[in-house]
Amino acid sequence: MSAGWKAVRPLRHRDYRLLWIGLAVALLGSGLWLVALAWQVIELGGGPVQLSVVTTAYSIGLVVCVLFGGVAADRLSQRLVMVAADVVRGCVLLVVAGLALTELLEVWHLAGAAVLIGAGEAFLIPAYTALVPKLLPAEELLAANGLEGTLRPLAQQATGPALGGLVIAAMSPGLAILITAFTYFFSAGCVLAMRIPASEPTEPAEDRVTGVRAMAADLREGWAYVRRTRWLLASLLFGTVFVLLILGPLEVLLPFAVKDQLGGGPSDFGLVLAAFGIGGAIGALLISSRSLPRRYLTVMTLMWGFGALPIVVLGVAQHLWVMAVGAALVGATGSAAMVIWGTLLQRRVPDQLRGRISSLDFFVSLLLMPVSMALAGPAGALIGIPAVFVIAGVGPALICVLVVYWGRLPSDELANPLDPAPEPAPA
Repeated sequence: MSAGWKAVRPLRHRDYRLLWIGLAVALLGSGLWLVALAWQVIELGGGPVQLSVVTTAYSIGLVVCVLFGGVAADRLSQRLVMVAADVVRGCVLLVVAGLALTELLEVWHLAGAAVLIGAGEAFLIPAYTALVPKLLPAEELLAANGLEGTLRPLAQQATGPALGGLVIAAMSPGLAILITAFTYFFSAGCVLAMRIPASEPTEPAEDRVTGVRAMAADLREGWAYVRRTRWLLASLLFGTVFVLLILGPLEVLLPFAVKDQLGGGPSDFGLVLAAFGIGGAIGALLISSRSLPRRYLTVMTLMWGFGALPIVVLGVAQHLWVMAVGAALVGATGSAAMVIWGTLLQRRVPDQLRGRISSLDFFVSLLLMPVSMALAGPAGALIGIPAVFVIAGVGPALICVLVVYWGRLPSDELANPLDPAPEPAPA
């Protein structure tokens, strides 16, 4: 069987195909929402500080609810959790679109909606992750992750923002928000159309440990593993600082960089985001088409760190194509590093801890997202947008060198090879 056919083999399963189609459409909607939100704030007379408030509200909803989302995914029907999350997000955006189209929308409406959208994401992502293994045989899960890894940047970061820019330029942000609402309803319909047999609980209800103390004990066990696993602790700490430095500038200040430096509009902003997404898809495909590098920890960390340097270009570029190339390079290196990271969680973390470590990784990665978004707007107003992008690009490159040294990554990866060289064939 060719490698190309293996990559799409999970789509032959009806239920997974429905889930994937729903996810693809919802991700397009999320890309539309990203552009519509920025330009809706601008149309309301807002600037970087106001957009910071709205994006911070989204990240707060995500961070506050992510642990509860994981519990719901384990305790309830994953399908129903996903449907509820999509329906809530769709209804929220129907209200926002109605307010926008009737010219009654205010920035605080967008902030309130962003909290609920973030909460919906927090419940949907763990449920999706838990549901996929029920739809596919174990040998096809890697291909399914590859499909998602390619789909997400292409739909959410490339096609969706590009379409959003065109819709907003031709009509209005309110209409783009309305379209986004219907993409979430479509996704919910796809999930409802799936035929998933009911599964019995793995242990009798009376024997199941429940409550806040049980969840806290599980989290403590996971955190204890992180503390005594140096490469994992170093990677998570670096990821936290990485998010703090780059996410706010990319989410909050990029549309204003497009507007102020290029004199561009929503379609130009959408094209820059599209370049970021296309670069991400290419990076993921390139790194996954070959075996892991022997120095996998070092390569991963340096790709994140030095791969952030083109962010500097976003803050100083005077031409659209230059900004697009910079965004594509950042997307490519970031996605390639994420492919390596996901493989490490699957191959180096013990089976009985993998779920908790993955959830902890998600939580830690999101922890400083609100802080980054909250600081980006005021920092741009205080020291200027170009200076913020310089800090966002250079900071990770400097810190990653310290992480490689402090985390003892070179010695760890050599002591724990994941793809040892094959033994020579007998003569």
